[in-house]
Amino acid sequence: MTDPILTVDMEYNSDRPRLIIPEYGRNVQKMVDHLSTIKDREERNRQAQNLIEIIGNLNPQIRDTPDFRHKLWDHLFIMSDFKLDVDSPYPVPTPETFMEKPELVAYPENSSRYRHYGNIVKAMIRHAITLEEGEYKQELVNAIANHMKKTYLLWNKDTVEDAVILKELRVLSENKLNLDGVNLSEKHELVPKSALSKNRTHGKGRKRKKYKK
Repeated sequence: MTDPILTVDMEYNSDRPRLIIPEYGRNVQKMVDHLSTIKDREERNRQAQNLIEIIGNLNPQIRDTPDFRHKLWDHLFIMSDFKLDVDSPYPVPTPETFMEKPELVAYPENSSRYRHYGNIVKAMIRHAITLEEGEYKQELVNAIANHMKKTYLLWNKDTVEDAVILKELRVLSENKLNLDGVNLSEKHELVPKSALSKNRTHGKGRKRKKYKK
């Protein structure tokens, strides 16, 4: 006599109900579903409080977020498809709550045309404008111009005319700086040849390394 064949019904995730918030797992979703079946409101409220604590303990990383309890309660209502009827310490969310369009974020007013110079250079230019005329101001303007030329050489082109740097400095300073005494250094004094070659080949080197066997 042969032993009977043991059959096991396999349950695949594709056959299960969709998880509304997959990060919490199926067991938490089942507990949320069970909450809605509790007829006694007082007991339902008590179990909802317990479930909030369980979710918080299972996901301790969420405690690092601001007002994490409010977020947990929102998640509880979301996982119930907004059908859970319990007393929440926070305003009960609705589907429309999460469909509102976010407010438009104003773009910074800084000119993107000269973004390769960076905000620090622009801040230095604004500071230089406020200084009284004198040797210190002239040295600062000279340093700013040379730094602009160095940045231009590193990120834009191998060469640049001094007139281009002075023109862009006039634009950035709104023509409020005296550039007559500016002395721009030569290319080899500002940027070593090794730095230029490294900057030009850095991206290509990474690609070759990626496909190297």
